Amino acid sequence: MSSYARPGRAKAPVRTRPGLYMKRTKRQAKIIKNSKRRGEWAESVFMARAAENGLPVSKPLGDSDTFDCVVGRPGKFVGVQVKCTMAAMKGGKGFVCSVKSNNKGYRAGAFDFLAAYVIPEDAWYIVPAKLIRGQQTICLASPQGRYEEYREAWHLLREAAAWEEMEEPETQPSAEGPTATRMRASFNFIRNYLEKGGS
Repeated sequence: MSSYARPGRAKAPVRTRPGLYMKRTKRQAKIIKNSKRRGEWAESVFMARAAENGLPVSKPLGDSDTFDCVVGRPGKFVGVQVKCTMAAMKGGKGFVCSVKSNNKGYRAGAFDFLAAYVIPEDAWYIVPAKLIRGQQTICLASPQGRYEEYREAWHLLREAAAWEEMEEPETQPSAEGPTATRMRASFNFIRNYLEKGGS
């Protein structure tokens, strides 16, 4: 289970004793202070979210490549660099996301897409690499931001990888929480993929 609480989720009152109810309060998000561990966590969240969106995703062994994950199938892989941010902009709405490695911008061809996770907003930005080339930081989740059209733009990965989404069977709504729902969707995707002869 994630060590982060999802922001904006209201809790229902809890019955503590007959006739007594106590309102649940939002749990304060536990912050992973180590940036490498936070980055690893963001990569795992990206992989789960990509699978939820019907995308085949893999992680290369080690961390010496210029991309963190690949999306697609043999013959059409797309390299994805995963970043995350919690750094609010000073004096305005939005978050600053670092898009550099070892204090240098990424070289052309290092990856195909940036997948940037704005943790407080629980929002992913799927940005083509050519749009951030030469930059070291970008502003996300800003009303006048130039990357807002890429918020939750999972279709860009699907189109770039030329991937046809498999049909998912209809599921009944349940009372389980959002984390359990995401895990179930990921497991269902893998099961369906394997049943249809995936390898």
